Amino acid sequence: MRILFIGDIVGSPGRQILRERLTDLVALHGVDLVLANCENAASGFGITPKLVEELLDCGIAVLSGGNHIYDRREILDYIPHQPRLLRPANFPPGSPGSGLFVGAARNGEGFALLNLQGRTFMQPIDCPFRTAESELARIPAEVRTIIVDMHAEATSEKQAMGWYLDGRVTAVVGTHTHVPTADEQILPGGTAYITDVGMTGPHDGIIGMEKSAILGRFLDGLPRRFEVAAGNVQINAVLIETDTVRRLAGGRAAAHSIHRLRIRLD
Repeated sequence: MRILFIGDIVGSPGRQILRERLTDLVALHGVDLVLANCENAASGFGITPKLVEELLDCGIAVLSGGNHIYDRREILDYIPHQPRLLRPANFPPGSPGSGLFVGAARNGEGFALLNLQGRTFMQPIDCPFRTAESELARIPAEVRTIIVDMHAEATSEKQAMGWYLDGRVTAVVGTHTHVPTADEQILPGGTAYITDVGMTGPHDGIIGMEKSAILGRFLDGLPRRFEVAAGNVQINAVLIETDTVRRLAGGRAAAHSIHRLRIRLD
């Protein structure tokens, strides 16, 4: 199975490039399953119900989130009723929504997407490592392919999760920092790993935002309104292919390869 995981979608530029390029990208690479992180899709902060439906209609099977998933209040009533929109599974008990989706890809193969969030340099929440244990135990044995979105600030925490889950899940992909890393690899146990997939949106800015406001904040510390940038729009993603021979613990699908993809709008 070939899985395309799309890095954090930022604002209308990120949504536009997916509307224009995703169908061709799926056909070109023979993709069976498209996943994406969407927590910055609404003007750089959060996502709305309308935008969730727009992105799902583009061909994305499941959308994962992170620390901005609840930034738009209207999502609070919507997310419990839309299983294809995830929030981190280690949010406190009672948080609206779910952090795990189990379903079938276009080719009929079962898959699971688990959304976790780190704690280093981020708000205090439940332990992502212990949460991973409990959530993995909920996935039916016949579901072979498991993808984990580790939404975290610290490189070390993402790497720790990769090693912690090596040999038990198909892939651990990092999101949140919006800057793609060049450490994509297959870990010894058969798990594909990358510290950060990067960002889908405008790169003529600072992590997707217009430069002047962020530079001003660094220079004088005064509050400013951040706006999504406009130029150099890109899709940053990884293409993961599962191994047809090698199996992980419990018969789960190992990863055969992981490759970074970068597609420009112009």
